[in-house]
Amino acid sequence: MNLEEYTCRSDNMENSQEKYRIKATCPNFVLGPTVIVMVGLPARGKTYMAKKLARYLNWIGITTRVFNVGEYRRAATEEYRSHDFFRPDNQSAMEIRKQCAIRALDDMCDWLGDSGEVGVFDATNTTRERRSMIHDYVVEKHQYKLFFVESVCDVEEIIEANIKDVKVASPDYDGMDKQEAIHDFLHRVDHYRGSYEPLHEKFDREMSYIKIFNQGERFLVNRVQGHLQSRVVYYFMNIHVMPRTIYLTRHGESELNIKGRIGGDSNLSFRGRQYANSLATFVEKENIPNLKVWTSEMKRTVQTAAGIPAPKEKWKALNEIDAGICEEMTYEEIAEKFPKDFALRDQDKYNYRYPKGESYGDLVGRLEPVIMELERQTDVMVVCHQAVARCLLAYFTNKQGAELPYLKVPLHCIIKLEPVAYGCLVETISLDVDAVDTHRAKPQHIAMPMNSQASSSNNDESSESVASTSAKTDTGVPREN
Repeated sequence: MNLEEYTCRSDNMENSQEKYRIKATCPNFVLGPTVIVMVGLPARGKTYMAKKLARYLNWIGITTRVFNVGEYRRAATEEYRSHDFFRPDNQSAMEIRKQCAIRALDDMCDWLGDSGEVGVFDATNTTRERRSMIHDYVVEKHQYKLFFVESVCDVEEIIEANIKDVKVASPDYDGMDKQEAIHDFLHRVDHYRGSYEPLHEKFDREMSYIKIFNQGERFLVNRVQGHLQSRVVYYFMNIHVMPRTIYLTRHGESELNIKGRIGGDSNLSFRGRQYANSLATFVEKENIPNLKVWTSEMKRTVQTAAGIPAPKEKWKALNEIDAGICEEMTYEEIAEKFPKDFALRDQDKYNYRYPKGESYGDLVGRLEPVIMELERQTDVMVVCHQAVARCLLAYFTNKQGAELPYLKVPLHCIIKLEPVAYGCLVETISLDVDAVDTHRAKPQHIAMPMNSQASSSNNDESSESVASTSAKTDTGVPREN
């Protein structure tokens, strides 16, 4: 049975509450693709939450994609002229909207069947009939897991801010006067309100869902099944939408940076201490009320933050990536002593784990509690390390595995992050204190040792070959992970 047949079956159902009661949304297996369905009236923050959730899941390594039905509608027709397009008695427009939803659902399920892990179906989905159709197609036909996320909001200030800041910038209102666009959009919401059936504790009791009231004021969670759904709930219970700024900076230049050695726990260099003083001056001039400063437990971050006039907190989770047996070595020494490891890391820097140390993937897992706490905070300055800063920056700028280990985070710069509706504003501020360049670009050519079975400590001709290749592909002397 195809999706159109499922839709026809739903269209012929009697309009009784019991008729649309949905069976349990988790099939009888643990692993498999998951569909997350957004629910709610327009201007309730659904797309904001969908995009934010996708960014988080991709960051922790779960391949996720948002399928926004509004984008399908705009691609299918230019008929939208006013809110009349959303009138429940506009049969031709209703058919267009239904077919767009079907195409989006088809595309999402095809993608999940190919390579995806989580698909987020971003639409209003305000009727029990529509949600029943989605359930039949996702769970009964494809045997995917299903979880609903409903955003309920009755605070006029929040709704008005969402309309003014986000909705009037929609392509639907290109070239339209702002006040006229607001007026039109409010009428659109009224058209949905007449047929809106919220998720119900009685009639939808066998569904898996979370209801979020007034963007985090309170929550109702029902039948959460499995690890992924638990993580989704935990994430939504920690985020907020209040304006805030995150200041991300590395420690000042360290003594080991100057020597080109990675890791370790050295003190700041002379220029590193200069940067610490400049950083404290910067914070004073910015006059940031209630600023909090987080550092790692390592000396170079603590020393960098020492003069900042704000409460400080040390996080072990913010410590630099553990280079294991390669701690305090130069990259040239690693290439000579452990040529196989050196080449393997260049092949897949995100997943490579230092012997007795960590990978970037491990570091993302270690930093997840930091991200959760950052989502709960207002203004925070994080003084950390190159690999740690890359991971945090990747979360806020939606960069994934292959890109993450090569993000540029120079010494003696502040990266100012301001989360906005569907993304994050990024500004890099240099405090004009010289420092070594610790960025190591992705090598264009990677040579594996001739004897791939050689132990990591071999120092034969193949080791010399890899060390020589490294010297040719690196520009400058890298000084940190």
